[in-house]
Amino acid sequence: MATSNSEIDAFPAKRFFVEMLTRDIELQDAILDLLDNCLDGVLRNNHFTSQQTFENHKIYKGYFAHINFDETGFSIVDNCGGIPAKLAANYAFKLGRPSDRVAEDVPTIGVYGIGMKRAIFKMGTSAKILSKTKDEEFKVIISPEWMNDDKSWRLDLETENVEIDEPGVKIIVDQLRKDVKLTFDKERGFEQTLIDVIANHYSIILNKGFEVKVNGILIKPNITSLIFDKDAILNNRGGIAPYFYKGEYNGVSIDVAVGFYRNLISDEEEESLLSGKTTTEKAGFTIICNDRVVLHADKTRLTGWGDTGVPQYHTQFIGIAGVVIFSATDAVNLSITTTKRGIDGNSEVYLSTKVFMKEGLKFFTDFTYKWKSNSEERKEIVSETVSALSATDESFSNIVPEASWSKVNRSIGGKVFKPKLPLPKETDPLKQIKFSRRLSEIKEVAEFIFDDETRVPTEVGQFCFDDFLMRAKK
Repeated sequence: MATSNSEIDAFPAKRFFVEMLTRDIELQDAILDLLDNCLDGVLRNNHFTSQQTFENHKIYKGYFAHINFDETGFSIVDNCGGIPAKLAANYAFKLGRPSDRVAEDVPTIGVYGIGMKRAIFKMGTSAKILSKTKDEEFKVIISPEWMNDDKSWRLDLETENVEIDEPGVKIIVDQLRKDVKLTFDKERGFEQTLIDVIANHYSIILNKGFEVKVNGILIKPNITSLIFDKDAILNNRGGIAPYFYKGEYNGVSIDVAVGFYRNLISDEEEESLLSGKTTTEKAGFTIICNDRVVLHADKTRLTGWGDTGVPQYHTQFIGIAGVVIFSATDAVNLSITTTKRGIDGNSEVYLSTKVFMKEGLKFFTDFTYKWKSNSEERKEIVSETVSALSATDESFSNIVPEASWSKVNRSIGGKVFKPKLPLPKETDPLKQIKFSRRLSEIKEVAEFIFDDETRVPTEVGQFCFDDFLMRAKK
């Protein structure tokens, strides 16, 4: 029997594709994707390496991204060098990174090639993307008609009437989705939420000179710094200093620091925490991938709290903070989720690093237990430290002399520095009282106290002492 073949149209419906692409990302994370693209422009146009971005304290100075939004629309403008037309034509506007694209030799965190498109689709049905480099300029318009046309997936790259003043990118989104309009309403507080998120997640970038404004408000970085006594590190004597680990795995450079960002908690402060008057915002682990904070002040099992010998987070540990820095030229090797605001807790590089994160946590949680009952002396333990170490400092772990590091032979290897933390002074030590009496006399006292002459001598002696101690305290 003769058969005939026919083709089936397997192109996805655009509405389905767009809705699925944007379903699992929060609006604030979509906007941060656009900020990531601005920074990628700086790295791409300057050919910065991961080592340069890590060591140069003001590498982003002079670059900016300005975000503006209200119920009528959204825009972001930067001066980060623009998108080369070839990149735009072949890759930037494809929905996903093509398999034939060679990874760029720049320390970004972009992997999947969906950030800009997903952010635009999340916010509205109409957009204009304008770009200018030192050699060329273009604009791309995404219209509601294009969004609704399942058969056309092509966009026009126009090179005339590009209204942009300097090398950079301008993205304008209008015809906002209904839920986005409501979120952008000033009464909803989204502006402050976005400012706080950028201050946390872009703290490293902002501290290295990058300028971000939201509706004209300049954002200041929220930096976590660990405190230390220089002599405790340089002269290897007892004092407050962080635990450090340095290693490398599968093309990823790893730096871990765990320590105190503030003094140990006081008895008075514990009471104020219960009433909500004191914040624990900076306690926990902050994880940084290629200068972007992907996890801020986490206090869950994901970063080791409550996992295999480490206690769960408690207000007693309010002073403990940790910083993990992953640096890699190829972002594929970094342990990040597609939103770039989370960590892949099952990746090999992260699980290997977590071994040392937990070791650092255990080191300091054990230390706080030792000081728990010494409330007066505890107040002074950190006040004598003289320095604070920011995660953005060039000397992050290089302040430790080479001779003070210990080689690590387990897990992925590397090297570790464990400080000699101060121990509490014993102000009321236990002492033994020892004396002898005739057995007949001990039995006589036991009979008098307990109506039982068979009580052991130790029990008789303890009762007598406790009885007279109680009388003395009265």
